[in-house]
Amino acid sequence: MEARLPYDDFPVVFLPPYESPPAWVPPHERVYHPDYNSELTQFLPRTIVLKKPPGAQLGFNIRGGKASQLGIFISKVIPDSDAHRAGLQEGDQVLSVNDVDFQDIEHSKAVEILKTAREITMRVRYFPYSKCPLMDGNLVCTPGTGC
Repeated sequence: MEARLPYDDFPVVFLPPYESPPAWVPPHERVYHPDYNSELTQFLPRTIVLKKPPGAQLGFNIRGGKASQLGIFISKVIPDSDAHRAGLQEGDQVLSVNDVDFQDIEHSKAVEILKTAREITMRVRYFPYSKCPLMDGNLVCTPGTGC
C-alpha cells in the first residue's frame, strides 16, 4: 500500500517569479530620485482666478454637493479652456468660490454661483480620491476600497 502525503489532496499553486528589490539609493540622492518623491504641495489649497465673458462657458464640470456629503468636485476640465490654462484639474475639490464656502453647499446653488459670476476666484485642492464614481453617481473613493 502506497502512503499518501497529507498535501496530495491540495491543488498546486505556483508562486510568481521573484522580483529583486530596487537598488539602494543613498539618502543624499533621494531628493532627486523619482522613487522617493515626497512632494506634497500638489495637495495644498491653491487659488484659481477665472474671468468669464457674458455667455461664455466656464470650461469645467462639477459633481457632488450637500446631498453626497462630500463637497463639490471638478469632474471634467475642457482641454485648452481658460480653466485648464489656469491649472484647474479633474479631482480638484472646490473649497470656496468668491468667498462662499463650497464644502457644504447644494449642487444647484453651486451651479448658480458659478454661472452668474463674471469673475471667479476659486480655492481648490487636489483630492484624487474624488475621481472614483460609485453606482449611485456620487463621487466617493477611499484608500483600500478597490477604486
